[in-house]
Amino acid sequence: MMNESISENFTNGFLDNLLNCNRSACSDIAHSYLSSNHSVIQLYEDVFKVALYEVGKLWETNKISVATEHIATAITESILNELFEQIISNKRCYRKVVVACVEKEQHQVGIKMVADVFEMNGWETFFLGTGIPNNELIRYLHEIKPDLIAISLSVYFNFTNLLKMLDILQKEFPGLQIVIGGQAFNHVSADMTDRMGNVIVLTDLYILDKFIQTYNK
Repeated sequence: MMNESISENFTNGFLDNLLNCNRSACSDIAHSYLSSNHSVIQLYEDVFKVALYEVGKLWETNKISVATEHIATAITESILNELFEQIISNKRCYRKVVVACVEKEQHQVGIKMVADVFEMNGWETFFLGTGIPNNELIRYLHEIKPDLIAISLSVYFNFTNLLKMLDILQKEFPGLQIVIGGQAFNHVSADMTDRMGNVIVLTDLYILDKFIQTYNK
């Protein structure tokens, strides 16, 4: 198994090629990382997530353009799509999950990774991505009748929208299990999460994977 410094080289190489808009090199790095005895979750959490968080910081400090940030996100998402055949499990647990972003949230790569982790564990996943209004989400949940809903919040500015969304969901579906996560929770204190009611906050994909495996039992 690779030592930490070599693993960091993959992450740094992926980041450098994202910033240079080199999709082909990013794809090669991802496949090479997986062929080096790393799991898909390690790739997502330790390479993609770390690199994209750094891209976000560079954009926030005006060190890269919004165009570069958008291209980096698009490249990463295209590689997620490329890897899907390696992700979907032949074993199905016959559970359903709807995965979505908070209303007005514009970042969907994180929740797409969440959807993939559910797929790895045999769930039927309904990926809604960004931009779905709360009323349409409610209508869809009535139609699908999922076992669980997973929600992503990437931008802390949208925290009040999350609280509104949770309030609507809990009133409409009082028995529905809700899990949430995303980069914004780096700025959310424990007392703020207490306001969310019966909601589980999962801070990374490793914890999510363990949660799903326990849920499946």
